[in-house]
Amino acid sequence: MHILIVNDDGPPSNQSSPYVHSLVKTLQAAGHIVSVVLPHTQRSWIGKAHMIGKTLKPTYFRPGTLHQDDGTTHSKPLPAGAPEQEEWILVDGTPASCVQIGLYHYFQDRGPIDLVVSGPNYGRNTTAVFSLSSGTLGGALEAAVCRRKALAISYAFSSRNHDPEIIAGASKLSVRVIEYLYKNWGENVDLYSVNVPLVEGVEDRKVLWTSTLQNYWKSESCFQEIEDEEGDAGEEEQRIRESEGLPEENKGSVSRHKHKHFKWSPRFTDVYQSVEEAGPGNDGWAVKEGYTSVTPLKANFMHAAAATEGELKLPPIELPSIETLSISSKHSKHFYALINYEDTYVQPLILAALKSRLREGSYTLISSIAELPDLTSPLLQIGAYESLPFPHILSHPTTTLANAYIIRKALIRKHYLSTTAFNWITKNPSSILATNIKPACDFELDYAQFLDESLVEAWELRGSFERNDGQEAAEREWWILKPGMSDRGQGIRLFSTEQELQSIFEEWEAERPASEDEDEDQNNTERTDDKKKGEEEGDYIVTSHLRHFIAQPYIHPPLLLPSNPRKFHIRTYVLAVGALQVYAYKQMLALFASSPYIPPWTPPTSDTGLNLSPHLTNTCLQPSVHDGTVQSFFSLPSSDLSPSMKDNIFKQICDTTGEMFEAAAKGMMVHFQVLPNVFEVFGVDFLVDERGTAWLLEVNAFPDFRQTGEELKAVVGGLWEGVVDVAVAGYFGVEGKGRGKAGEGEMVLVREVEMGRR
Repeated sequence: MHILIVNDDGPPSNQSSPYVHSLVKTLQAAGHIVSVVLPHTQRSWIGKAHMIGKTLKPTYFRPGTLHQDDGTTHSKPLPAGAPEQEEWILVDGTPASCVQIGLYHYFQDRGPIDLVVSGPNYGRNTTAVFSLSSGTLGGALEAAVCRRKALAISYAFSSRNHDPEIIAGASKLSVRVIEYLYKNWGENVDLYSVNVPLVEGVEDRKVLWTSTLQNYWKSESCFQEIEDEEGDAGEEEQRIRESEGLPEENKGSVSRHKHKHFKWSPRFTDVYQSVEEAGPGNDGWAVKEGYTSVTPLKANFMHAAAATEGELKLPPIELPSIETLSISSKHSKHFYALINYEDTYVQPLILAALKSRLREGSYTLISSIAELPDLTSPLLQIGAYESLPFPHILSHPTTTLANAYIIRKALIRKHYLSTTAFNWITKNPSSILATNIKPACDFELDYAQFLDESLVEAWELRGSFERNDGQEAAEREWWILKPGMSDRGQGIRLFSTEQELQSIFEEWEAERPASEDEDEDQNNTERTDDKKKGEEEGDYIVTSHLRHFIAQPYIHPPLLLPSNPRKFHIRTYVLAVGALQVYAYKQMLALFASSPYIPPWTPPTSDTGLNLSPHLTNTCLQPSVHDGTVQSFFSLPSSDLSPSMKDNIFKQICDTTGEMFEAAAKGMMVHFQVLPNVFEVFGVDFLVDERGTAWLLEVNAFPDFRQTGEELKAVVGGLWEGVVDVAVAGYFGVEGKGRGKAGEGEMVLVREVEMGRR
């Protein structure tokens, strides 16, 4: 169907509008035509208002990478004949204005609009107090009075830590609810208000019909008085001097207005208390309990004459029996390929790999699932995680192959990876993980003042602090601190004592804006100081937004090459196929730090303080990927690293990688759920110490291939050729062109795990 999307939070922004892009992509992946008109800026709490006397002017937004805030805004639309590119409309008006403009002034070439969806709102819109002021509901109400079917969707969060997997789950559930309500629209319903809680596993939780809880603000004002910070010093001095000549008894005897400003500061505790006092059955209660609420409404601030109690039973996603699942299922000699990786560096490499490795006529490229002749037609989908139609993938395990497992936190989350290794080593003491991954401590911390409490069960870390007490810096055991859910090298610090660790968190808190101290559970969508997950502004990180941290023993001294004194780590691309084969791509990369290595206790050489450049090898932190920053591992000079040493390191990497994936698949089955019709490419990082031991550092989903650079682009191209040979051709039963000499033996099978799903 053709769906018009509006909202009150504006264009995609991790700071103030983090959900709309995910829902748009999920709707598109489900085969719907999606047109988008949004306010050009934040318009929360504005209801169904229009701006009288104002001429509205559109701009044109071209969305970028999901959750990356790299979309661009333009004053003019794409010209006729320009390459095909998604483009949204931004209007300097209200959500209701966006509805009018979207319905009647754009998109006529796409056919009639079947449904208007307003949202997803950044925060809940449960209870009367929220609903009556909501710009999200205002947009849906405007559509309803235009006699269009309309839904208002809101995502209720309890933390501003925007987990992409949880957002993806909420978007997938929202699509199912949207499709169900559209097909089963109530006879007396003008619009529905849907509230989805952002909790893990929301797709498996109940969806309930609810009524809107009638509640009220209490007696105090929703505005906070603040001083006029723009006052004139001369005027203030005049006021003081004039009061000096008055008799004491006359001062203040005349009532005068005091000049002040007022800041919108609603008391959300009133809302939460009303939910607690009301008991079960209403929309506020449902969301509090982790359920999705659906409230039918009329466009006159009243409930519709429709069900407001009981459970809404969505059609189940039918899964076949385990006996029918097979990664090696044989299909017809032709399949359809939907390739939308959303990275201009990688996209052409994937298309080139398909063309070079498969025979002509064995596949047809499409741009949408809607182009499939039949939903059971063989389909290869390679795209960003958020765009993958997992319900379709699960429902068609013998005909659809996709490029991401749904759940793999046991590998890609640093604190989960540490737990995975610890549990496996406990049961298998002779495992290579006991010698090739450092034991780590993970802890949760909101504020620096609670550090001591957070480390109560970090036995290894506390023991190290005791051993380091009184030691010179060069004699201490050093640790590296990493935020558990950040990436791209952000938030990494080195420390050796509890005092140093305390100072790190205190430094972050001291540098963050003062407004960060406000209650973070408040649903104030007009705040401008929230930072996206793991984002730094200078050296600043919001501790309470990251929460999970991991501390690992720092590997010193690392292996340094005689001709290059810079520290380096090894990036190995790993292909996991089905349930479960694991391959290591032999063309590994060596990623070098930007400056020569120095021990972690070396004092700064300048007044600028902290300098991590000798210690961090993340290419995203380098000014350039040229000048030897990224090199082919096996092409490193033999005078620096002998062929036998390289082979030994590669063998360790293969054995450790295979063991780690088996540990996750067998020991952490809840957090790594293998599927037979899925493959995924991971970036696995290792650091070699001076004794030649290859230590596993971390596992990255959807690695940033672009950091490889142009000079070694062929390495990434060869990887995707291996993916086509191993995962794609085998699944669809199509005949490949055969491996040439250059690619022979590049994909090395390092582990085959029998999970009972073949």
